[in-house]
Amino acid sequence: MAERFISDRNLKFLLYDVFDVESLLRYPRYSDHSREVFDMVIDTAMKMGKDLFKPVVSEMDRNGPAYVGGEVKVHPAVRTIMREAGLGGWIGATFSYEDGGQQLPEMVGMTVPTAIFSAANYSAAVYHGLTAGAAGLIATFGDQAMKDVYLPKMLSGEWQGTMALTEPQAGSSLSDIAAMATAAPQGYYNIKGQKIFISAGDHDGVDNVVHLALARVKDAPAGVKGISLFIIPKKRICEDGSLEPNDVNCAGVYHKLGYRGAPITQLAFGENEDCRGWLVGEANQGLAYMFQMMNGARIDVGLGASCIASAAYYASYEYALERPQGRRLSSKNPLDPQVAIIDHPDIKRMLLFQKAVVEGSLSLLMQCSRYADMEKVTQGATREDYNLLLELLTPVAKSYPAEMGILSCSQGLQILGGYGYCDEFPLEQYYRDVRIHPIHEGTTGIQALDLLGRKMTMKKGRAGRLYLEEVRRVIREAGEDAQLRPLAQALDKALGLLEKVTAHLTALGDGGKTELFLADATLYLEFFGIIAVAWQWLMQAAAARKALAGAVSETDGPFYAGKIFTCRYFFGYELPKIEGLAQRLLDSDGLTIAMQAEYFG
Repeated sequence: MAERFISDRNLKFLLYDVFDVESLLRYPRYSDHSREVFDMVIDTAMKMGKDLFKPVVSEMDRNGPAYVGGEVKVHPAVRTIMREAGLGGWIGATFSYEDGGQQLPEMVGMTVPTAIFSAANYSAAVYHGLTAGAAGLIATFGDQAMKDVYLPKMLSGEWQGTMALTEPQAGSSLSDIAAMATAAPQGYYNIKGQKIFISAGDHDGVDNVVHLALARVKDAPAGVKGISLFIIPKKRICEDGSLEPNDVNCAGVYHKLGYRGAPITQLAFGENEDCRGWLVGEANQGLAYMFQMMNGARIDVGLGASCIASAAYYASYEYALERPQGRRLSSKNPLDPQVAIIDHPDIKRMLLFQKAVVEGSLSLLMQCSRYADMEKVTQGATREDYNLLLELLTPVAKSYPAEMGILSCSQGLQILGGYGYCDEFPLEQYYRDVRIHPIHEGTTGIQALDLLGRKMTMKKGRAGRLYLEEVRRVIREAGEDAQLRPLAQALDKALGLLEKVTAHLTALGDGGKTELFLADATLYLEFFGIIAVAWQWLMQAAAARKALAGAVSETDGPFYAGKIFTCRYFFGYELPKIEGLAQRLLDSDGLTIAMQAEYFG
């Protein structure tokens, strides 16, 4: 099995050279920390990744969760990992001191460890990641009594947290949620309904599972305006602190293509008319509350995909270094010695593609974390602008790594050839594991509708204008470097095309042609994503060029040169793809609208 799974050197480059995380230390929220603290977080997370997560990645895949007597049994390492995550403060790393956290920046406390743990063992990383998201909802919207009961146990890793949205009859259409909540005189609600596809929805790696679930209060308005948020623990807490069953039953575990180390469950609430839930915040505001966890989860899905792709990249890179096969294209003598396959240009192309996707995606995700951090430390209109930028980029940061991560892992498998298809090598597992990400937390099509139909038009297009300003600032700065100027000009041209396509599509929407406006939203998301990652690569190349202008070590020189080469690759091989996408998006002939169901027969 490959030893490397992610580059801590790259994470530090993004934190310090590209996004200047140290600039956050001037704000009171983060002033207790330092670069030394940040380095310690990275180094400790890397050690945990190597010693705790990575050794069981294959075991958890081959010996997945078992549904036994109505209970889910998981790998014993899950309990250990949850406890270590709690003891080390990883679950609440970015929470405020008041809520039991360490008040670290999102870039350091969430993005970096999540990246490391996900690259080492994605299935193992989701347990405490989900718990952090659920605990965050309680910290933001719950009352003090809820915080006192749930946060200590969740942040310690003793209790699991989940997000319970999807129902059999509704799927992704949350407006069709049917789970019901009936108020009881004692102050709780009686819950009845079904939930499906609930990650870590039941397992024996923790002492309790706390569901953050959506349901309708009796006589609530129809659609999304009538959805409320409830805390529904598997075991409810008695007055003496003991636990008793809460009529939350696991009806089964889904058998999956990949990501097998974590259970995906079907849950039944109230089969025996005794499931109790506690309303979070105000009734009928549940979906608005849940969007905090959903948006965080979307970022985490993008991060998970990019980091599985990272593990695949390093596995294929190490194999390419060690595997002798064939001779140089210029060789005409069959007696010449074989060369390592990394000397073949086509292998280098595939590795460049992987590196471009992985490190470009990580940079985009770090950009989102930067906006989240700035939103926490600013006020008024400035804070709103950071929120708009984060809102705009969330569907892109989820979908680009998810979709391209599959292609990246596929290229890694291709480098190994027949060996890559065999389970003696890790590529086949990475290829299976990464496939869930375009589905998780809203499919790519849903993210596309969100980006084009809502995010680009909200606040009268302000989010889109702010984004263009952000990218053009980088273009201006990079354009001052003669070597980067052609790339800056190419990105500027791409932005012009983005503006043209966006104006064309929004005009269709403004003219009442809603189906034409949104029919190819997924292509628009792909188009937008390529440009966004080109922006990130230009930022990285500029930071690398700046570093190379000073004194660099023998190891840093090749690192920075690799950044510049990969940026050139992205602009030379990936960015040109937007031309074909733009041609399709500007056509708007309504082909997919006109296509009839019976024609598929």
